[in-house]
Amino acid sequence: MNILLLGSGGREHALAWKMHQSSLCSQLYIAPGNAGTSQYGTNVDLPISKDFQEMESFCRTRSIQMIVVGPEDPLVQGVYDYFEAAHQRESFGASWLGVIGPSGEAAQLEGSKAYAKLFMQRHNIPTASYKEFSSDNYDAGYEYIRNHTLPVVLKADGLAAGKGVIIATDHDEALREYELMLRQSKFGAAGHKVVVEEFLSGIELSVFALTDGTHYLLLPEAKDYKRIGEGDTGLNTGGMGAISPVPFANDAFMKKVEDRIVKPTIEGLRKEQLTYKGFVFFGLIKVGNDPYVIEYNCRMGDPETEVVIPRLKSDLVSLFVSTSKQQLNQVVLEQDQRSAVTIVAVSGGYPGEYKKGVAITGLETSESNSILFHAGTKATEGKVVTNGGRVLAVTTLSDSLSVAVKQSRKLLEQIQFDGMYYRKDIGYEFPES
Repeated sequence: MNILLLGSGGREHALAWKMHQSSLCSQLYIAPGNAGTSQYGTNVDLPISKDFQEMESFCRTRSIQMIVVGPEDPLVQGVYDYFEAAHQRESFGASWLGVIGPSGEAAQLEGSKAYAKLFMQRHNIPTASYKEFSSDNYDAGYEYIRNHTLPVVLKADGLAAGKGVIIATDHDEALREYELMLRQSKFGAAGHKVVVEEFLSGIELSVFALTDGTHYLLLPEAKDYKRIGEGDTGLNTGGMGAISPVPFANDAFMKKVEDRIVKPTIEGLRKEQLTYKGFVFFGLIKVGNDPYVIEYNCRMGDPETEVVIPRLKSDLVSLFVSTSKQQLNQVVLEQDQRSAVTIVAVSGGYPGEYKKGVAITGLETSESNSILFHAGTKATEGKVVTNGGRVLAVTTLSDSLSVAVKQSRKLLEQIQFDGMYYRKDIGYEFPES
């Protein structure tokens, strides 16, 4: 079949790498893709958000049978709904399998923190206590924050490119951030509503499910590393690396995750008649021995995808077909028992200002059990250059987590671009694993 994959990051390179291996995949197109995705399909320059008419025209011209959505923006903006309506209006043909991803309303689980909190409340899913405020009740929010225990968490309600969360350790800081969000539009429209949340102390992990709206499969869990500095210090980033599996996520803990969080979420989607055929990302925190939901995402995470997908032995395109046909209950997921580690190399200055167009060398290096995934790259004039803050990631599979870390670091030492930086301590909490 012909497939269109939306996105341009490391997540999309990992998805393209895996889908290309499927005998079901005849032709893969990636919009817009990066210098790495072109190894597994054809990069196409298509707008993937807001106006989907050009994408529809492309799909009809190229006989696309399935669209797989990588990033959140198209989902929140209703790409699923658009193509369902287009198919109903003028059929794409009997072979059309649809969009892998939730409807626009279901994608509000990621698109609106307040929406997600209310959903969790309705279905008794454990999460931090909270209240939401806007300019309409600004003063009430000010007093609530002033009297809140510390630390206190402030979240912009909408999508803010992963930057809309503030953990304030004193009331003055919290009130300043509150004012910046609601009165000075620090996060634009995303911050027109603010969720004020209790701070949960624990260790975080990411859990992923693929659902057809009724049934689901649990994918390998992962832990990512957001801070720019070693030892989890410095500014938050889009992710500096990830590991899978997570050593502390034993069978007893994961049973709690499934019984208290995953099952009630999927059942809640079904009860509320929310169309959902795709990935659910559960951003969790382990408090004591119990899991709580920090956030939902309506797609795979990045860089977690770069460790989760390499651990899948199952045919990914076949899984998507079963998702589309609501037949995931007929599938047994196979996964590699080895550990996977990915380490992300970023541009100098990231997550602040950084240069683009910097030449990258050493990309031809190869090693068994290791994979190089491009993220912020593009091919120009016969060379590969940087095109983003997070530039590339090296993933290694090994029986030992520590060996996988060393192998990924070894390969990164052979890759060079001006200002290149990566953390050398990914997985540092688990030295014996």
